[in-house]
Amino acid sequence: MTKVLVISDSHSLTERIDSIANRHDVQKKIHCGDSELAHDAQQLDDFVVVRGNCDWDSSFPEDEIIDIAGLRIFVTHGHLYGVKSSLLQLQYRALEEGADIVLFGHSHVAYCEKFDNVMYINPGSIRLPRKWPTPSYCIISWENREEINVVFYDIEGNELMIFPFERTFKL
Repeated sequence: MTKVLVISDSHSLTERIDSIANRHDVQKKIHCGDSELAHDAQQLDDFVVVRGNCDWDSSFPEDEIIDIAGLRIFVTHGHLYGVKSSLLQLQYRALEEGADIVLFGHSHVAYCEKFDNVMYINPGSIRLPRKWPTPSYCIISWENREEINVVFYDIEGNELMIFPFERTFKL
């Protein structure tokens, strides 16, 4: 089973990044921006990281494409695609990139939904959540590309059972 840890909008919370990263056995760790850390910060060592609007270090790329275990994942912070207003620009970009999964942050709103065979996932914020009282992150897992499982967690590592979205998706 392939597992990917996704966090976003940590805004300088290095201890939370460390505890979350060390808690789970995953194949890939992704930070969707606004870490507010330097690109060589120890807390980000094993992470794929994109640049958010609050990241001063220009060494981070704006977007990343990751091919892992049969899925193409597009990672962005989201501010360049207007995700606080609409996902339309992000949907166009996902189609251009041939993405199966789009990971983004910026809004601090935990979110997971499928449109046109593409999964859109925002792990929320581990520091300042919005529209949802719990700081959160998520783990995406799959054995084959047909069925994707998304589980959201609070910062203590407890599964969020009342999360208002589907948990398993078929691509």
